[in-house]
Amino acid sequence: MTIDGCVLQPDSQCPNADLRGADLSNQDLRRINLAGANLSGANLRHANLDLANLEKADLTGATLNRASLQQANLRLANFTDARLVAIQGWGLFAQAAQFQRADLTGAYLEFARMSGAKMHRTSLRAADLEMTWLSKADLKGANLTDANLQEAKLNDANLADAVLSGARRHYATFQGTNMEGCTDCPHDWEK
Repeated sequence: MTIDGCVLQPDSQCPNADLRGADLSNQDLRRINLAGANLSGANLRHANLDLANLEKADLTGATLNRASLQQANLRLANFTDARLVAIQGWGLFAQAAQFQRADLTGAYLEFARMSGAKMHRTSLRAADLEMTWLSKADLKGANLTDANLQEAKLNDANLADAVLSGARRHYATFQGTNMEGCTDCPHDWEK
């Protein structure tokens, strides 16, 4: 499949491609370079994007349910209002990415690097965030109900008005974390 001159297959070089609203569901896009691409509203359900480069890509309102993004580069990408339900995101890199109002319910994000990510009102219900780096992440109003935060690093993060009911927090670190108005946050965590 070719869209906007981009051959959609593993290892393709398609920086800045215009793939708005494209149906890329079930595609094998491992190691593809889509840096700066416009994928807003695209359908990426069940797509394999392992090791893909999506740095600074626009995925606003895109659907990535059950997609695989293992070790993908999502730095500075925009996932505002995107659906990423049950994604496989082991070890992905999403530093300073935008996830406002995104749905990451049941996402597998062990060992992901998400420092400085903007996650206002993001749903992370039952997400696996074990050993995930979320330092300086802005999780204001995020829903982390039943999430696995074991050994997650939330130092200097913003959890204002977030919900952590039922979340597993064993060995997670919250040094300097803002917990104002947070439900079930470890307010007594050693500062």
